[in-house]
Amino acid sequence: MDIFFLGTGAGMPAKLRNVTSIALKLLEERGTIWLFDAGEATQHQILHTAIKPRRIEKIFITHLHGDHIYGLPGLLSSRSFQGGESEVTLYGPKGIKEFIDVSLSVSQTYLKYNITVIEIEDGVIFEDEQFIVEASLLEHGIPSYGYRIIEKDRPGTLLADKLVEIGVRPGPVFKKIKNGETVTLEDGRTIHPADFLGQPQKGRIVTILGDTRYCEQAISLAEHADLLVHEATFSKGEERLAFDYFHSTTHQAAKIAKMSGCKQLCLTHISSRYDRQASRELVEEAREIFPNTDIAEDFKEINIPLK
Repeated sequence: MDIFFLGTGAGMPAKLRNVTSIALKLLEERGTIWLFDAGEATQHQILHTAIKPRRIEKIFITHLHGDHIYGLPGLLSSRSFQGGESEVTLYGPKGIKEFIDVSLSVSQTYLKYNITVIEIEDGVIFEDEQFIVEASLLEHGIPSYGYRIIEKDRPGTLLADKLVEIGVRPGPVFKKIKNGETVTLEDGRTIHPADFLGQPQKGRIVTILGDTRYCEQAISLAEHADLLVHEATFSKGEERLAFDYFHSTTHQAAKIAKMSGCKQLCLTHISSRYDRQASRELVEEAREIFPNTDIAEDFKEINIPLK
């Protein structure tokens, strides 16, 4: 599981940072990529990476401001030209379906794959045998959501050597035990999975927030997360400005991280007024409150290791 930043800027593209887009790479877990927001030129950013658009399975839009969605029609279209045939499910606030429908209709774009658009509200918006995704409305000028991606606990490692010792050969029995099934052997013995599996692997949690003021909902979404991705459009001391423009400061993002008990904070949505040196100062500001803080840069990757 890896977070890959395709764009980390706020408002409009800049030389140092493109506008927002984040890829959650689940290549080992399910062979796919989940995309969070698709600002202008997201597909151009992808060209400089090993990411294959046909592997994009889900797209989560935080809110409908242009710096988070203007790259979406082009990306969907190019994915069709680049061999993408599997279905894409797109989640976002009310209005995202109209934006997609009008963009594709007016440009007479034909997709070779099915696209399902789900307009979300607070709560669980997706669940399968591997993951749960929760959404919660934040505080911004228009409806803006944060996402909490929860990986379900995974079965422990199969103790194959221990099975061989009691005379069980590799094959279907191994698979059943790995899946947690109790097995009765031909000789009448009963094999219980708990005796031949290591400790379950604890699932990981990643929280990715849209644009937001400092708010309680962010704390809930980030509770005990392995990684929190939080906007930091303004530096410390600019709380009044951040409030007026529905954004957050470095200190506010760090306070959310500390209060939520998350393990790591990464700042993103950085204003173009901050050059590389100023960006380093933003990190130091956040570290005054939450030491394990990093700052996103275009093409930066963060691994979320197994527990």
